[in-house]
Formats: sequence, structure tokens, C-alpha cells
Amino acid sequence: MRPRLRVPAWVLALVVVAGSAAAAAPSGPAAGARLATAGTVRKADRPVLVRPGRPAPTRLPQAGASGASIAGCSLFPPDNPWRRVISAAPLNPRSAAWVASIGGSRFLHPDFGSDPSYGIPYSVVPAGQPKVPVSFTDYGDESDPGPYPIPSAARIEAGGDAHVLVASGDCHLYELYGAARSGSGWTAASGAVFDLRSNALRPAGWTSADAAGLPILPGLVRRDEVLAGHIDHALRFTVATTQRGYINPATHQAGSTTDPNVPPMGARFRLKASFDLSRYTGASRVILQALKTYGMFVADNGSNWFLSGSTDSGWNDADLEQLKNVPGSAFEAVDTGPVHS
Repeated sequence: MRPRLRVPAWVLALVVVAGSAAAAAPSGPAAGARLATAGTVRKADRPVLVRPGRPAPTRLPQAGASGASIAGCSLFPPDNPWRRVISAAPLNPRSAAWVASIGGSRFLHPDFGSDPSYGIPYSVVPAGQPKVPVSFTDYGDESDPGPYPIPSAARIEAGGDAHVLVASGDCHLYELYGAARSGSGWTAASGAVFDLRSNALRPAGWTSADAAGLPILPGLVRRDEVLAGHIDHALRFTVATTQRGYINPATHQAGSTTDPNVPPMGARFRLKASFDLSRYTGASRVILQALKTYGMFVADNGSNWFLSGSTDSGWNDADLEQLKNVPGSAFEAVDTGPVHS
């Protein structure tokens, strides 16, 4: 489930809700807009409901030169998996089968746009943001205990997952799944805290606010990065059916099959080097270059090839529509380690 070094608006206010230059629109149910994701299972035994002015010229990211950041902090150390360049990584032996499982004739789909019903919002807060209590209702034994520095005005993702994501100036990410305001604090099905200065993973077998046990915010397409002309980290996407296993840096499985020809959580895909980007422009060109350079992780169960991005009224939906011309057959899985069960 957006690294970006934003203008530190929290100097003037306690929270900056990412992806909006105007006042934040109230969250609302996704209703019919997300029918494709309804009825899926996102975590083991856990049911859920389931376009720009022209951006700056594309600047191709280079290995070792990543500037990925959020809340004034580096987005994990330079050798972190999220920042690993995988354009020359070897293919996974199951690549063809995994692509076929997801659908080679299906197309990439941006699961974000200018409509506030799409995408995952996040907030940026200063290091001194007051922490409030969080009570966990479902996965407390796999959740990092509160308090969390989540302001009462934090945006909640529209739809059943109800994620709340906060990047703090203390260089930590605080993420909730199934979140709701409760008195002076919050309730949530699960929650996780990630230290942006560390490569430490969740304990083996633990979930997070995401089915794969991964952080969500680093995998989002963020508009500030697109406008800068480069995304310097891997992205996040969903598939309908996953294997009961995971590949690090994922730490949790939410699969419905043991078939090895179905991808597990944490499987990493990249856009093939041979895929021609010359006819793509604007935001889509920047996003597709990132998919060639850094790829994307299977992070949750949902609609096939749905790419995650931040909620932002500034997205140009017509621009993002170009992504829907990219077929699943243009992707391949890379070998990043063994499947853990």
C-alpha cells in the first residue's frame, strides 16, 4: 500500500495529507467504482469488501543514485530491497507460469486517480506529533503496539481496507488496516511500524497493514515523484490468486493454493526491457520506467495487475489511461529468493 520529499508543510500545520494541493475531500465508500476488487480475500482467513499538466522530463533512475525520501527521511537505506535496481536481475524459473496465472492478455490498471474513491491517502507529520492510543481488533498478536502519531484529521482509505498511513519526521512509518477513529485514538484490525533507517523485516509469518507483511506507503505511485520525473523505488500491485507462501522482504502469506505456478506474496515483477516506451508520455512514462528499473511487488490479493497509487485530486486521469494499454505479457518475474511457507 510514496516516498517523496514534500515541501515541509507540517511546519505550518500538524499534518499534510499527501496528494492534494487543495483541501482534502472527505473519504467515501468506493461503491460501484471498485467492483473489480469486491469479494476478494486479502489475508489468510480474513474476508474484506473487496491523468497531468505535462510533468518534468523523464529522468532515468540510476543504481546507487536513488533519492527516494519521505517526511525529510531517506526511504530506507540505499541497499534496501525497495530501492534495489532489478533491471538486470535473473528471471525467476516460474516467470512465464506466474505471468500466465495473473493473465498475459489482461492489462495493467492504475488503481488510483483524481477521484477520492481511488488510491490510498497518506499523511506526513512532524517528529513531535503527539501519539494517540491504538486498539487492535483482529491481529493484535502480529501488530506493533501503540501509541501511534496519527492525527485525528488523517485520511482513511475509501473502501473495505480502510488503510491509514502516516510518515513521521521521526523517520518511521505508521500504518493501519481496517482503521476507524475511536475517542481520542484509533481502532484497527492490524498495524505496523517501520523504521526508515533500517532494513529489518517483520517477524517471519507476521502480517502488517498489508497482506504480504510489507509496508504500503513505499509501494505507492506518488504524484510529487512523478512530477519530479523519476520514481526511485519499487511499486505495489495486487493479483487475484496467490500461492500460500511469501518471498522476502514479504513475511506473510495470504494464498488460497499451493500451486507453485501461482505467484506468492512478495514476488517481484518488472516491465521487460524490450517494451517500447516511446509512445508513452507524462506520468505514464515515468511510472513505466520505474517498473523497468525497480519493478513491483505482489502485496495483496485483489484485481489482477492493479497498480497502487496515492489519492490525489491532481492526477490527470487521461494521462494515466495510457497504462491500460500495457499487457500482462509485457512483464516478467525476477528471482529474488526462495518461497517461504
